[in-house]
Amino acid sequence: MEKKYPSIEKTFVMIKPDGVKRGLVGKIFQRFEEQGLKLCAARMVLPQKKQVAEHYPGNSKEWLEGVGKKTIQNYEGNKKLVQQDFGVDDPLEIGKIIYKNLSKYLCEAPVIISVWEGNKAVERVRKLAGSTVPTFAELGSIRGSFAFDTPDLAIRSGRIVFKNLLHISDCVEEARREIKIWFGKKYKDLSYYERIDYLDIY
Repeated sequence: MEKKYPSIEKTFVMIKPDGVKRGLVGKIFQRFEEQGLKLCAARMVLPQKKQVAEHYPGNSKEWLEGVGKKTIQNYEGNKKLVQQDFGVDDPLEIGKIIYKNLSKYLCEAPVIISVWEGNKAVERVRKLAGSTVPTFAELGSIRGSFAFDTPDLAIRSGRIVFKNLLHISDCVEEARREIKIWFGKKYKDLSYYERIDYLDIY
């Protein structure tokens, strides 16, 4: 059956360990709700290695190289500094280093997983979150308001992975995949309820 409103989408949001530890869950949820996005599901979980391995395709050369190239871009192409911080300047090897540390980081503490619904939800949630690099995040965005870490600080602090509060799906297809990974068979869509401020839409 065709949806009445094709632009109504669902997206997946994870509040990472740093967001949970800093007590920002309520403030982050408030940002989404104030924009008319509807909460469909939410749980606190301690990520397992298997879930993280499914979530981030660490066995994909293309994905690892992409992560490495993005990291080099964050260094404004300064390969000498990249070599100094990572010990290598090859994008694939950098991607492997980041993937290993990212997996370790996500598994060290609870996260909040959630599903949100709304008109153009994927794009709007990403705009609300701001740039993945906190110092590049737009003022007023979630990361622009609450995050302050940077890649170089993370590297020099021995953490490798910088803390940016959230993971958000890139597209509707990715959201479906990530919802399945994190909620599994326990996922129950409760989006049938009506938001009283949007009765004509939902």
